[in-house]
Amino acid sequence: MKFSKIFLVAALLLVQFGFAQEKAGTVLDKALTQAKAENKNVLLIFHASWCGWCKLMEKNMELPTTKPLFDKNYVTAYLDVQERGEKKSLENPGGQELMNKYKGETAGLPFWLMLSPKGEVLADSFDAKGENIGSPASPEEVASFLVKLEKTSKLNKTELQTIQQVFVKKN
Repeated sequence: MKFSKIFLVAALLLVQFGFAQEKAGTVLDKALTQAKAENKNVLLIFHASWCGWCKLMEKNMELPTTKPLFDKNYVTAYLDVQERGEKKSLENPGGQELMNKYKGETAGLPFWLMLSPKGEVLADSFDAKGENIGSPASPEEVASFLVKLEKTSKLNKTELQTIQQVFVKKN
């Protein structure tokens, strides 16, 4: 009986460590390495499982009309931050610290950065007023997003219009 309890505890620990989230620095390093190899920039997105706006942004980026555009131009990497309760284990260790480093500590979610393969910040999710546009939805937010996409990618006008049509929230 004693052996089975020890075995159970050991098995639970192995499972927990086996499913532990990758460290934020490792996620970023892998994305930067891939971006350098593929001559792309990195789109680093900080999000959480409870965040509706995060889910909307991910959905908009994963549509058949937009996914190829983002994939062609960016290595997209996600970091889980600001989880709650039993979902705290979903966080990437060091993710919040990385978000804070890029001045996102009070930005809200999603918060994103466009980075060169060297890790230089090319753009972030703050608009001209210093507000986080997160998952852009209003015409003004989407316009700001498009300016950043145009600056950091090889997306053409038609491709940018496709993204605009998907992201602008229809009321």
